[in-house]
Amino acid sequence: MNAYKFLLITAMIIAAVVSRFILHPPNFTPISAITLFGGAYYSDKKLSFIIPLLAMFLSDLYLGIHNFVPFVYISFAIIVFLSFQLREKKSPLKIGASVVSGSIVFFIVTNFAVWFVGNYYPKTFEGLITSNIAAIPFFKNSLLGDLVYTTLLFGSFELIKNYIPKLEQVKIEN
Repeated sequence: MNAYKFLLITAMIIAAVVSRFILHPPNFTPISAITLFGGAYYSDKKLSFIIPLLAMFLSDLYLGIHNFVPFVYISFAIIVFLSFQLREKKSPLKIGASVVSGSIVFFIVTNFAVWFVGNYYPKTFEGLITSNIAAIPFFKNSLLGDLVYTTLLFGSFELIKNYIPKLEQVKIEN
């Protein structure tokens, strides 16, 4: 991978993580966008997982760790896998489908966690359904945040790439 490209992708991920500390509507965050972006642009698949998840983990240390965190990170890992199909061709349609798919994965996994780990709902099928229905209002903000931040990350990177030719040169040796 090109050193300039690596630094730019990492800086953009860090900037997006920092935005978690800015006042925002509930669930309107960059987390799914960060995992999609890292997975789509880092050439090393290990880095696609390590850097976005580490950046978010460090911010979670400040924002707070809760019982659902393992499930949140499982959903992030699934979203990174989803992003691998964007590596070869990044069309708006493919990116949009990945955003929606990632938002749905996050919704399903984290709401399962609320039902499974939490004491909010009975451990029955009806309790699981009630948990998911109660979370629908949060899905709207989550999806909107994912769409906005994904557009900003992918769009900004592609725009910058047009003006900085070095992003496609100078390879890092593994």
